[in-house]
Amino acid sequence: MNFRLISSILGHVIMLQSVLMLPSCLIGFLYHERQDALIYLAISVFCFLLGLCFKLVKPKSRTFYAREGFLAVSFSWIIISLLGALPLYFSGAIPSFTDALFEIISGFTTTGSSILTNVEALSHCNLFWRSFSHWIGGMGVLVFILAIMPMTGGSTMNLMKAESPGPSVGKLVPKIQHTAFLLYAIYFTLTTLEIILLVLGGMPLFDSLCHAFGTTGTGGFGIKNDSIAGYSAYLQNVITVFMFLSGVNFTFYYYILIRNPKNAFSLEEVRWYFLIYVGAVLLISLNLTANGAPFLHCLQKAAFQVASIMTTTGYATTDFNLWPQFSRTIMVLLMFMGACAGSTGGGIKVSRIVLYIKQVRKELMQQIHPRQICVVKMDKKGIEHSTIRSCNVFIMAYLVVFVISILLISLNGFDFTTNFTAVTATLNNIGPGLDMVGPCGNFSQFSVFSKYILMFDMLAGRLEILPMLILFHPATWKKH
Repeated sequence: MNFRLISSILGHVIMLQSVLMLPSCLIGFLYHERQDALIYLAISVFCFLLGLCFKLVKPKSRTFYAREGFLAVSFSWIIISLLGALPLYFSGAIPSFTDALFEIISGFTTTGSSILTNVEALSHCNLFWRSFSHWIGGMGVLVFILAIMPMTGGSTMNLMKAESPGPSVGKLVPKIQHTAFLLYAIYFTLTTLEIILLVLGGMPLFDSLCHAFGTTGTGGFGIKNDSIAGYSAYLQNVITVFMFLSGVNFTFYYYILIRNPKNAFSLEEVRWYFLIYVGAVLLISLNLTANGAPFLHCLQKAAFQVASIMTTTGYATTDFNLWPQFSRTIMVLLMFMGACAGSTGGGIKVSRIVLYIKQVRKELMQQIHPRQICVVKMDKKGIEHSTIRSCNVFIMAYLVVFVISILLISLNGFDFTTNFTAVTATLNNIGPGLDMVGPCGNFSQFSVFSKYILMFDMLAGRLEILPMLILFHPATWKKH
């Protein structure tokens, strides 16, 4: 185990976090919140010095393998969460460190679940930090580091595999650093475009920044108690569009960027993503219209909420907890599915769902024709056995974590719907669930024990389960 290299990577991560806290400090000074601004500045300096200490540990070898990659990613996310909670705790915005940790893990993992009952009571710099944490975590801190500096040669793919969501991770261009740079360039472009369109629609610049971070990061922390409901229809529609776009596999944008639209629209996962979204919006709209509401009004509400839940963003313009049972059921199913692989969204991912369906079809065909050779294909290419195996391992690990989490938080004594959707919302990085944790509720009533279970679920969901589970395997800590 190359602990010295892991320490060096953690040093880079912590020093990066110290820099990323400075915009919140600046916001504090701009809005005359001097005390909070100084707290962010002090913690930023502390993070820089701590990161420097980690970085001073020089590794003997700069090559590492999958085990080191998983551990580096897991430790990075845990430590940035612990340090990221400090400003919220020391500023007094969230008096309990457990609650502050829950809030910032929810931010970095782009979950959007909150323990706050009055978001508008927070200072501007704390509101900015919550929303900015979505943008930081959306693409991943280690992907950002790979984009700006060369680290360990070809083995950096092990870092990207451990942090990037989806059943498989590939390179858009031959060099990993260039791939990471391209991903962040696309990410930055989407964010900037949304900020411009929101400002043109009359949204204040501060609000536009926070909502763009929450949209492109598919996080969903609002800065108003009613989330997005108080803004105009134009602004809601802009956010709807960018939530949907942020759930698309970024490979699609790469093909558009190199002027190859044929390859872009031939991506099977993206086509299914489009179809599922449109189908869900129409079904929910018709279901709501059947209850007496105008169709266009229902269409707008459904388009927003389906995009919000399907991309695991979590913004709300209405309390879908009050929708008819049919529409609520569709929403819960979308929570599990999530967005595309290679996007900032969470959930199981569209590509995995498609692969599972194709595997079932393959088994059925082989039962009917035992001698027929069947190959599971995606985008007209045969899928390697290792990818199918990793998908199957993922779903089994996912189900184990899901079931155990529900059993553990049921000790609170809350109703089944609340417990079930609380785990669904955190493990899939959604944000809101149903009943007590619905769009108008929060997670403040859970016990400290349950909050730590849900925090683990948020981290496990963002890192695709295995990087967090590997911490508990004895073989991980053996020298060979």
